[in-house]
Amino acid sequence: MIKTEFIKKLKEVLTSMQACKAFAFFGFTVLMTAIIASQNFFFQSIIENGISKRDIIAQKTLTVEDVKRTEQQRKEVAQKIEPVLAPAEDDFIKTNLQTLQNSISQIRKKEVKEAEKRDEIGVLFDISNNELRNFVINFMLKADDASIRETFDKASVTLSNILRTGITERDYERDNIKNIIRNNLVSNVSKRQISIISAVLEQVIVPNLVVDEFATEIARKNAQNAVKPYEVVFQKGEKILFEGEPVTRLKRDALRLAGYNVYELNAQGLLAVYVIVFIGTLLFLSYMKYFEKDFLKPRYLAICAFFTLFLAFTGAVLPTGFSPYILPVPAFLILTSIFTKPRIAFVSAIIMLCVMSVGYQYNVQYLVAFALLSLFASIAVSQIRYAERADVIKTGFYIGLAGVLVVLSIYALEKCLIDVSNGLIVKDCIFILLNGIISAIIASGSLPLFESTFKIITPYGLAELGDHNQKLLKRLQMDAPGTYHHSLMVASLSEAAAEAIGADPILARVGALYHDIGKLKRPLFFVENQSYFMIENPHNGFTPRISKMIITAHPKDGVEIAKEYKLPPIIHNFILQHHGEGLTSYFYNQAVKEEGVDNVKEEQFRYTGPKPNMKETAILMLADAVESAVRSLKNPTPEEIEAMIDKIIVERLNDAQLSDSPLTLKDIKKIAGTFLRILRGMQHNRIKYQDLPEELQKDKINMPLLDADLENKIKQLNNEDKDA
Repeated sequence: MIKTEFIKKLKEVLTSMQACKAFAFFGFTVLMTAIIASQNFFFQSIIENGISKRDIIAQKTLTVEDVKRTEQQRKEVAQKIEPVLAPAEDDFIKTNLQTLQNSISQIRKKEVKEAEKRDEIGVLFDISNNELRNFVINFMLKADDASIRETFDKASVTLSNILRTGITERDYERDNIKNIIRNNLVSNVSKRQISIISAVLEQVIVPNLVVDEFATEIARKNAQNAVKPYEVVFQKGEKILFEGEPVTRLKRDALRLAGYNVYELNAQGLLAVYVIVFIGTLLFLSYMKYFEKDFLKPRYLAICAFFTLFLAFTGAVLPTGFSPYILPVPAFLILTSIFTKPRIAFVSAIIMLCVMSVGYQYNVQYLVAFALLSLFASIAVSQIRYAERADVIKTGFYIGLAGVLVVLSIYALEKCLIDVSNGLIVKDCIFILLNGIISAIIASGSLPLFESTFKIITPYGLAELGDHNQKLLKRLQMDAPGTYHHSLMVASLSEAAAEAIGADPILARVGALYHDIGKLKRPLFFVENQSYFMIENPHNGFTPRISKMIITAHPKDGVEIAKEYKLPPIIHNFILQHHGEGLTSYFYNQAVKEEGVDNVKEEQFRYTGPKPNMKETAILMLADAVESAVRSLKNPTPEEIEAMIDKIIVERLNDAQLSDSPLTLKDIKKIAGTFLRILRGMQHNRIKYQDLPEELQKDKINMPLLDADLENKIKQLNNEDKDA
């Protein structure tokens, strides 16, 4: 007993809506991970622990860059580049020379013993050679002032010559400094002055050329880029790998060009891929939950999942070496935009591109190119008016052109840094252009298939349903011409009003065309068709309750007919909601007169609903009521039309029929203004036919008014009334 109860509860939990959503989520993420990771299994079948399990022969001539040897050559070239030197400030060096001269002059003027002067001058000269040191000190003490000035003047000129040439850190060694000083000495210098000038300048000279690290790095980079890649050629039929041979980086690159995937994916790698897919899927669902709640329905999520899996699959089967610019990302964007929204398509594309870039190891340039193209495609698709299917092809062409501009821009930047083949640039530009066009053709051709599979109506499907040659509309035109004409008028009002408030005008128009198809079941019971068929009002022979039952049945009948003709579910909303839970006031008032107000309740004479919950269905409710009411007026003036529109809208508001719709008061004001503008041009009278001449009455249309089930119900109600 306990076991049975446990199994029952477990079954309830597993079959609950939350459990189904969880299973769908994890099923999608596991399948996506399997598709992305599938590239790696083939490589693992030929390589084990870095050793080839069999001979692998090149099926075509392969030219492979030996990256390791190329990098080695580039390092060697960079090391040979001499540092780039830049001049530093050298005024302080000249100042040091002047300071040294002033110090010696002051020491010479002091009234102290000569030994003290010798010590002070000795401090100024750091000379290791004692003989030279004594010679310089004696000269500085005993030479006359003119000789001292002449020596320092020549030293200053020599210093200027040296600084103009420049001194580096390497030059700043004692032996090199002496040679540099001698090479830059002014003319007419005696041997004795040479020693003195050299000793003086050695005390003040420091390097005035420093290494410019940035310029040096640029020079090394330029030298590295100038090195041509070291390439190895594998001829067709030549073995790339021998059985038992270690797989080096060169051999891996050769295998990649040969079409093999060269990434080994262990359990840790699989988990990493799954985590990335999990996070991406969670982010997409979170975006939908907070910003696009209307598209969280299973059929929308299912079609998004299908397109995503298809894009991932194309990336998995894309042979290595082929340009990723042939991935059908534009087709993914176009289809997702049409079936949902361009914003949803853009978000899903960006998330998918990030996952694929990591999973398939794509270069960042492809991520950037497709990300920019995704934004452009989303904007371009949002501008389609869906008048013709060729508009999608045009949009695909524009997407391809935008892709060419993006690819050219990326390669133009790369050519500033590295050498890029012009052939590669042309090839990728052709790929991305054809990708946009072919993707649009595929998307346009596959739309009907996806519409029927996922039961989602697109603007193109709506445009087709709005064709007056549709079987159901032709039937409405023949069997219920008054209703057909009324539907045309309501469709015009609804389309204009929807466009005025930013709703979907195509959906509003098509929904209005089909909203009264339920009247096809009993067309002669609706006043707009009775005058056409020249018959008396059959409701004259029924009680108000029976008439109410016949009239309020047409939404339900309409849904049955819609299902028979396979109309999309969204059209069902227009059929069911265009009267909401409104009151059939004419029959209600008749019942009150016949039965008394205490014996009649409003709830008994209302439509079953539901109330409109979309902008478009709410517009239809107002347009349907307004068109019928205005058409009943005889030669109405603009003021009378406006008053009637206001009356209808106020009645619906007071009756809370718009309480579930997203219409605002501002929207309703715009709708009323649109109705008034259009109805002024539609002014026509509701024709009231007189009694027919006797000869014409013989030709009255003879057609069944009621189906058998409804006749039985009416008889039953009549019997109940008699008994009462």
